[in-house]
Amino acid sequence: MPMPVTESMPQILFIDDEAEIRTVVEQLFRLEGLRCSSTANPGALLKQLSSEGYGQEFPGIVITDIHMPAMHGLELMQAIHAIDAEIPVVVLTGYGAVSLAVKALQQGAYDFLEKPFDNTHLLEVAQRALEKRALVLENRQLKASVARAQQPGMRILGQSPAMVQLRGVLDAVLDAPADVLIFGETGCGKELVARYLHEQSNRREHNFVAINCGAIPEQLIESELFGTDAGAYTGAEKKRAGKFEFANGGTLFLDEIESTPLSLQVKLLRVLEERRVTRLGSNQPVALDLRIIAATKTDLKQLAASGAFRADLYYRLSLVEVSLPPLRERRDDLMLLFSHFALVAAARFHKEYQPLTPAQVQQLQQHDWPGNVREMRNMAERYVLLGPAVCFGKTDTPNDGISSLMSLQQRVEAYEKSLIEEALNQYHGSIKDVMQELGLARKTLYDKMAKYQLTRRDFLE
Repeated sequence: MPMPVTESMPQILFIDDEAEIRTVVEQLFRLEGLRCSSTANPGALLKQLSSEGYGQEFPGIVITDIHMPAMHGLELMQAIHAIDAEIPVVVLTGYGAVSLAVKALQQGAYDFLEKPFDNTHLLEVAQRALEKRALVLENRQLKASVARAQQPGMRILGQSPAMVQLRGVLDAVLDAPADVLIFGETGCGKELVARYLHEQSNRREHNFVAINCGAIPEQLIESELFGTDAGAYTGAEKKRAGKFEFANGGTLFLDEIESTPLSLQVKLLRVLEERRVTRLGSNQPVALDLRIIAATKTDLKQLAASGAFRADLYYRLSLVEVSLPPLRERRDDLMLLFSHFALVAAARFHKEYQPLTPAQVQQLQQHDWPGNVREMRNMAERYVLLGPAVCFGKTDTPNDGISSLMSLQQRVEAYEKSLIEEALNQYHGSIKDVMQELGLARKTLYDKMAKYQLTRRDFLE
């Protein structure tokens, strides 16, 4: 039984000037659970693929007849490949037109079929072409992720499933013209995520402006956000741009958005919807081109239901909603984060970083981290600055702090993973240096990194 057709499935675009063939082919693919749209107008298809960025992200294939009155099939294929050379194009030729089929393959066609074609053969060719297109798009995403990881600027560390998923969501919306709402407990790194979205996006050349809505007195927050014109109130002797204007072209980060007074939320909603801001005391609006990133540690939807936060503003902000996992839910990342913060602190304080003992590693694993990443960073800095005795207490004996719930094998693996992470962090992902430091063969090191889900690019400088 075929799977139901959904909007998220790959598309098959079919072009033929004969209505009966289009109907048959559409039904054939739909019965196989594949979404197919057909047309007799090649120009309409090219217009669709040429829309901004669509062709490069088009998750499907094109099947076209060669002989059509509106446009020759080979001409259409060349136009499609001018948009994206890696969109598979399957051409349909008349019986016996072998030379034309060969020409199509030479010019970049994925495959060809003779009319009348066999339905089973058509399905097989289409499936292979769709698989190829999916692989192309996946490779592009991986290359883009690697390129972003190697760029200077903020990076989000972690190989736990929650962090891998988080980076996937963030990378998918980096350049999208969409506002973002970040939810996370205190100390989870909400501003870090906001800066990552800014510095890895096409807005990186413009300002990143952060404002804590809970730290500014209610009577001042409006002028801080919107700015003032000269004479707007007593003491306003000259015009002053607000945070919206200062962030124009870039990103405005509104932390603790739940603290925004209800009286201001109406004006904030209007700015978000109109993308224009008017200074206090002025009648001249200023056009805005910026991304708004809001952050909260409370459930805004629940606040909206209780009337403590405007529901319309919540829904406007939450077009893309990102939840940051607390540190206690990503224990696989504890040693990576601790080593990173400790090495940074060692460089800043001009101190030597001493690798943790197994007992200390277990203490990290047992702690619930109510202060999340901020608490982890403070602990790592205290460890480097004041020493392990102050940071961990007396943990010299191997049994101190070790969980009785862990087997010997689990304890050995936890310690082995921590040593590899520390070496990767210390040498900024240099495999050669890590091999020498730990006395491991290259294959052994790669096998252990795969076992512990450690990726070299997460440790690059």
